[in-house]
Amino acid sequence: MHRERHTIRDWPIQERPREKLLSGGPESLSDGELLAVLLGNGSVRETALDVARNLLLREGGLARVGRMSAGELTRTSGIGPAKAGQVLAAFEIGRRCREVVPEEVAQIRGPEDVARHMGGRLAAMTCEVFHVLVLDAKNRLKRDVELTRGTLNASLVHPREVFKVAIDSRAAAIIVVHNHPSGDPEPSPEDIQTTHQLAEAGRIVGIPLTDHIIVAGHAYVSLAERGEVQNQPQRDAFRSVPEGN
Repeated sequence: MHRERHTIRDWPIQERPREKLLSGGPESLSDGELLAVLLGNGSVRETALDVARNLLLREGGLARVGRMSAGELTRTSGIGPAKAGQVLAAFEIGRRCREVVPEEVAQIRGPEDVARHMGGRLAAMTCEVFHVLVLDAKNRLKRDVELTRGTLNASLVHPREVFKVAIDSRAAAIIVVHNHPSGDPEPSPEDIQTTHQLAEAGRIVGIPLTDHIIVAGHAYVSLAERGEVQNQPQRDAFRSVPEGN
């Protein structure tokens, strides 16, 4: 006996994810419903909400889905290249929105400002990514440059590449930031060695390294606060700049 297939269009209007979003706002939707809106429709046997919920269940949540590649997404029943592209684009838009520096933290006053600026986008990375933050004389962020991407547990950085960015940008100082995909922000011996090399190079070229910050999920470590940035009294480097413009 042929079984009739029901779709989301057969549901009461108030239960359909898209209509719920339009009437109650995106905050009224569950993770599965938000993902279902992106997918639009499901497969022959499943609704878009079924596909979304199964994907979230399998991957362990929205954050894990946001780190999936196009190939991984299209191996999911009910998700083809077009739907995978929509999902990837939506997560990337979210990451880019988090990269915008709000006016109240445009002046970097401490490592927590850096972690707030960088944490969202670096939390989703599965490899180590190294950034150079270029500051002006008042510790305002002028540029944010991704310098290298490494393997899962290594990122090679040379002082020459770091300070080329600093010199080209006419930096008054720099902060370097990288992530630990393992989730542990504790610095490795290589991280500490790199920090010492960059601090010494900054002293030579006259562009001080203010801090080296390691981000892991919602946690971070400031190597300046650990006393590893030794080209000047770095513990007070942020506080030495008066607030305001």
